[in-house]
Amino acid sequence: MTAHIAFLFPGQGSQAVGMGAGISEASEAARRVFEAADEALGFSLSTLCFSGPEDTLRETINAQPAIVTVSLALLAALQEALSSTHSSSWSSPLTPSFTAGHSVGEYAALVAAGALDMRDAIKLVRERGRLMHHEGTMCPGGMAAVIGMDEQPLQEVCREVSAQSSTHPNTNAHMGIGQVAVANYNAPGQIVISGEQSALNAAMNLAKARGARRVIPLAVSGAFHSPVMQPASGGLAGAIASATVRDAAIPVISNITAAPLTRADDIREEMAQQIASPVQWIRTINYLTGTGITTFIEIGPGQALTGMVKRIAKGVTTINISSAADLENAVVAIREINAGDEV
Repeated sequence: MTAHIAFLFPGQGSQAVGMGAGISEASEAARRVFEAADEALGFSLSTLCFSGPEDTLRETINAQPAIVTVSLALLAALQEALSSTHSSSWSSPLTPSFTAGHSVGEYAALVAAGALDMRDAIKLVRERGRLMHHEGTMCPGGMAAVIGMDEQPLQEVCREVSAQSSTHPNTNAHMGIGQVAVANYNAPGQIVISGEQSALNAAMNLAKARGARRVIPLAVSGAFHSPVMQPASGGLAGAIASATVRDAAIPVISNITAAPLTRADDIREEMAQQIASPVQWIRTINYLTGTGITTFIEIGPGQALTGMVKRIAKGVTTINISSAADLENAVVAIREINAGDEV
């Protein structure tokens, strides 16, 4: 099967206790993914996904591998449902034209594209979460969603606040309230900022004063996708160097550039630098629609990316697969789409 389809995989914040339990019961292929993840990590990640506790699941070191595992379990169940054979390989009866993932979801996209083995991806995102949380404790910060404000005014807010900080020319000591930057360009009027706590607070207040409709602090443990994460980026590069990374069989759209990635060396650099760089999701969806993608399938817990796509692109089809019930409906819709393409 082929179609003008892109697979999308969600990022942190989409986790919820109970995720993946239904698909694990319904699909042998999904169950194998959870078993492999448990084995790779040396503890029962599946139990944490299915039963919590919520506070433990929400921790960055757990949430990131949990979300990627559930996404890959749902992908395996989708391919199993579309195929008459049950295969443990990642060969696909449905081959998308592109894959893309939001933040940590990019790792699921890389597995779907054949660039990473599933076990390597799960171990890498566990380490990614550990490094990001550690950097958050070393340099306390956070993130906030800014609703109803355009990109340029918000970028100016971040520049003005960050300009209040400097480095002493003689001692190299950091002075001022810190750095804040745009972290996620999620959808028009829905942008996330990230930074050191004092700078983030100042930027939130200034954004409200400049006309933002709402500013919502996010429940994360650090200033993700900002320059604050650069030390974590260096640590992650070391872990990536020991993992097997292949050229992607399907182009993966970069979070950093919103351009397709296929070469293994470029993918390694992307994975390392992504945690300290803004997620260019608006540009990602615009790039995909510009290449002729007409159907977006979000595979993973929640429906956040489906909502973003609807705000960015008009006249496209969106399919969400976050549960066993969703899977049944998705299989029918995908077969109808492919039947139409073959006519």
